Amino acid sequence: MSKKQQKSSSSKKGGTMGRWFGRFFYGGGNHLADELEEKDGDRAAAMDVEELVSPGKQILRNFLEKKLAVGALTLLVAMFIVMFIGPLMMPSYSDSYTEVTQQNIPPNMSMMSVPKELKNDIKMIDGFGSFTVGLSNAGKVYVWGPTQIGTTGIDVGQIPQEVQDARIAMVAAGIDHIVAISEEGKVYCWGNKRLGQYGTEAEAMAADGKLNPNIAYMPEILVTEGIDVSNIRKLTCGYQCSAILMNDGTLYLWGNKLTYANINTFLSISNLQDIDFTLNYVLGVNSKRESIYTGTRGLYDVVRENVSGPTTKIKDYLNGRTIESITATSSSACLLLSDGSLAFVGDFALNVKPVPALAEGEKFVQVVGGSYHYTGLTDKGNVYSWGSNVLGQTDVPGKASSGTTKLFSGAFQSYGVDEQNALTAKWGLKGYLFGTETHGADIFQRIINGGKMTMTIGAVAVIISAIIGIMIGCISGYFGGRLDILLMRVAEIFTAIPFLPLAMILSAVMGRMNLTENQRIFIIMCILGVLSWPGLARLVRGQVLVARESEYVVAAKSMGVKEVRIAFKHILPNVMSVILVNLMLSFGTCMLTESTLSYLGFGVQYPRPTWGNMLNSANNATIINTYWWQWLFTAIFLAVTTICINIVGDALRDVMDPKSSVEK
Repeated sequence: MSKKQQKSSSSKKGGTMGRWFGRFFYGGGNHLADELEEKDGDRAAAMDVEELVSPGKQILRNFLEKKLAVGALTLLVAMFIVMFIGPLMMPSYSDSYTEVTQQNIPPNMSMMSVPKELKNDIKMIDGFGSFTVGLSNAGKVYVWGPTQIGTTGIDVGQIPQEVQDARIAMVAAGIDHIVAISEEGKVYCWGNKRLGQYGTEAEAMAADGKLNPNIAYMPEILVTEGIDVSNIRKLTCGYQCSAILMNDGTLYLWGNKLTYANINTFLSISNLQDIDFTLNYVLGVNSKRESIYTGTRGLYDVVRENVSGPTTKIKDYLNGRTIESITATSSSACLLLSDGSLAFVGDFALNVKPVPALAEGEKFVQVVGGSYHYTGLTDKGNVYSWGSNVLGQTDVPGKASSGTTKLFSGAFQSYGVDEQNALTAKWGLKGYLFGTETHGADIFQRIINGGKMTMTIGAVAVIISAIIGIMIGCISGYFGGRLDILLMRVAEIFTAIPFLPLAMILSAVMGRMNLTENQRIFIIMCILGVLSWPGLARLVRGQVLVARESEYVVAAKSMGVKEVRIAFKHILPNVMSVILVNLMLSFGTCMLTESTLSYLGFGVQYPRPTWGNMLNSANNATIINTYWWQWLFTAIFLAVTTICINIVGDALRDVMDPKSSVEK
């Protein structure tokens, strides 16, 4: 007997019950193939039977065949993950964060990129703003980081030729200028000089024919005669000021008087032992090294043992000890005392990292400061950083305590150097991936947090719109008659309302009400949802009008099923595919509408970010032309997200509606 005859015989023995049993658990495809094989003997041809696939699987298969849609969906999902998980990875982020020294910085990751020529021959490193200046033992000056000064067209990275030709002994950097002194005692300055960062009275008279009373001009002697380098105790720069302190207490100070409220009291003083700048005040140590001189009574007369805790009068706290050096940040100063301990004056933000407790007998030998952090070196060779850690300033790497003998600091960076003048470690702010905005905040962080807000508002608005539109559309389409006429006339009234002007009016009215920001955002969501339901309602009504004439509806009615149950339990699920496509497209529209309202100033207000108000803050000619990064990246994120939503929505419409594919 042939195999075919054996199989046929076996199949017949199984009987009808066996066939039913097999189809019940394994499907009927193989049994149908067996029957066809018995007839024509070709198993391969028999298996060429159209596969029975569920509608969901078929939709998925059709969607996966659209490569553009799959790519858009992948990008959209990645965008959602970044926007909603990203903020959790930014515990130190604050909507209201501002930093005057970091304003309008272009995209870069070079703020700790010490030039390789300097790495093994470091004499000095200093920084106050976005750029950092370094000096080698060979007397060469190097500048790194963003070196363009705003819209002035000045680039401090372009070191004057005379400075390159000279052998420089010391160097310091302000927010927008650099001061260098050669070994011969000549003082060089470059960068912005509009507000007295450098330049003498004679130079000002020659240029403008008048003197600015708000500027303390550079002492003439520094230009005409130079200075004795061996007698210099300290060269330092503040925001828009500079100072040279001599060993005999003589102080040369110049710069913008409006920046430092107490600068006039220092112009005639000559008995200081140390000097430094906060963001708004000049601080000096008096000749007896027992108090802080500011020229303003009571300003820095009390001291803390750490960055937090009770305050004590400086003289009482010192108790015979003296102040060896003063190191200032933007709002505070650290005093290194004669016994190697530290004391602090000024203001500190909440939740800053305190000074670590040292081992018994260990003491600090050097302290340097940035904008909001300090870094200290102990006599045991250990390196510690404390203060604000918003930008990673206090995350000291383990290798920093290996061979470090000197410390230097930039605004948000720290550098360790060994006895051979080689760089041992560096830590802090590397740069800003998308740059900073006009308040100094990181645009990348604001885009992530703003995207979460924009997407949340869009999603909630769509949900509100869907609830209203589906209910009205389903009721209107199923019951018809006068109820249909009434509901559709209401929908037409809402459709006739000019959407954007009304939303702007309502937002403006809310601005006059005593509402919290969260309440305002919730109302904006409701406004978007309530005003955008008519289109969905009409779509649902049309689909229900067709579906209610179907046989399964007639059968349900004949069985006595309640009308509401038929409408929402039987008809609505059958038109849900069309609704989902519409909601997907509406989501993108709501995002754009929220962004439009925020862009026009009627949506979410600064400092809370959304993509719309971020674009609004960049809405002027100077930013558009000069600070392009402040609008470009936000616009790209908004455009990519909405385009991806539309692509996915169109693809879903095609795969869920066979008629649309046939028409194409």
